Amino acid sequence: MIVNPVKRAYLALESWFNLSFGPEWNPLYHLGTLSFFLFWVILVSGIYLFIPFHGSVEGAYASVEYMTHEQWYVAGVMRSLHRYASDAVVVTVLLHMFKEFASDRYRGFRWFSWVTGVPNLWMIVTLGITGYWLVWDELAQYIAIGSAQLMDALPIFSGAMTRNFVSGGMTDRFFILIEFLHLLGQPLLLVFMLWLHVKRLSNVNINPPRGLAMGTLLALLALALYQPALSHAPANLNAVPRELHIDWFYLNVYPLLEVWPAQQVWILTTGVTVLLMILPWLPPKKDGSKAVVDLDHRNGCGICFEDCPFDAISVQARTDGARYEQEVVVNPDLCAACGICAGSCPASNPFRSAREELKTGIDMPQLSVDEMRHLTRETIAAMQGDVRILVFGCEHGLDVERLDRDDTRGLKLICSGMLPPTLVEYALKQGADGVMVTGCRDNDCYYRFGNRWIRERFAGERKPKLRARAERERIRIHGAAQTDLRDVETDLAEFRQHLQAVNEAAASAEAG
Repeated sequence: MIVNPVKRAYLALESWFNLSFGPEWNPLYHLGTLSFFLFWVILVSGIYLFIPFHGSVEGAYASVEYMTHEQWYVAGVMRSLHRYASDAVVVTVLLHMFKEFASDRYRGFRWFSWVTGVPNLWMIVTLGITGYWLVWDELAQYIAIGSAQLMDALPIFSGAMTRNFVSGGMTDRFFILIEFLHLLGQPLLLVFMLWLHVKRLSNVNINPPRGLAMGTLLALLALALYQPALSHAPANLNAVPRELHIDWFYLNVYPLLEVWPAQQVWILTTGVTVLLMILPWLPPKKDGSKAVVDLDHRNGCGICFEDCPFDAISVQARTDGARYEQEVVVNPDLCAACGICAGSCPASNPFRSAREELKTGIDMPQLSVDEMRHLTRETIAAMQGDVRILVFGCEHGLDVERLDRDDTRGLKLICSGMLPPTLVEYALKQGADGVMVTGCRDNDCYYRFGNRWIRERFAGERKPKLRARAERERIRIHGAAQTDLRDVETDLAEFRQHLQAVNEAAASAEAG
């Protein structure tokens, strides 16, 4: 399988982070929740800074200097935390966008999350710009004049903004407007857009692992103590600043105004924004057939509703007059065609209806549970050797067909989460000595929760559970990406040795 260079680069970065932080604390697996955590740091430190801040042209700089130098041990640290957390959130958001792009998680049914996510980046940037403005030092003066030039390039302002600064007409009223935007207007709009961004997701978690959160906070605190955030000289509209230290995370557009007209800067930024917004259709991605509900084989348990990662399943009152009170309905516009719902249905039990077609309450037309059962029997029958291993794999992870040999066969699924736990037990009953389940890397499922749900089902922590009588020593889970062939082959070799020992122990016990 050929992996595109962008995705290969991302997977290499992810592997390095796994070695450095471990899979549980890998920041690349928690970029969204890390961003939310950084927002909390920004909020708490911002509220603290607002108390001694004097929101006026004359008082802003002096109050910030007082916090930075006179109260460096608290307010100064809070200012630095506010600054560095704001920079860090730009990094996490950009990495999040790169990850989704590299992993092809921005097209098809995911277009809504991508399109609603792009404006969030610009709102974060403008929020940071107004924050720098409030310091009212030479850098703030540079930002204010540059912003005025950008605003004046729009027909609705017609040069009125720039005249305020050329004539030295910056007033407290205008300064209070910027303060309002930074402290209330922009944050409220950002909160709304973040809610819209995750609206089509279920089981949304906004908290990173505690250890990762604490490590991030300690790193920011150490940086704040080692390199405190400082101001430039106070703003002076009668002089041009000679030397500025630009924060390139937020202020990268402003240097362009020195070489380009403001209209061209608008064309560039608008063009980049439009390109990002239409990326999901360059080219478009066609999703697979959507999940289909069979009311004749449903009891209204609602487990698929709880397990659906994209809020595509809802529960409503029964419409067919059956004795059950509820039924589930699939919204095809939200369905990711992942099949996780089929794996969560209690009726997806291959031991049922052994001589006829296996009907389940919710299923995937392109790969039904009955077809999975048939392929399992067929694949095991084709294997030869003393230790036969069946590998169930996800089409977005390692191509398990690359593992095929006489005693090993791979069976590709849409997502590892669509695997009913009883099908693993069924495979062992059909003659497989062991079953390995591999999908995306742990904590990084293409469909969000597929590999997580399968682990919890096997551990008996989530319905439908792997039955207690299943031979768990013959089952192994190994999350893997498309580039992890060598790691999976190594684990398979160890698993084969383990199964050989299990078989010998079973033979000895039977002989004794």
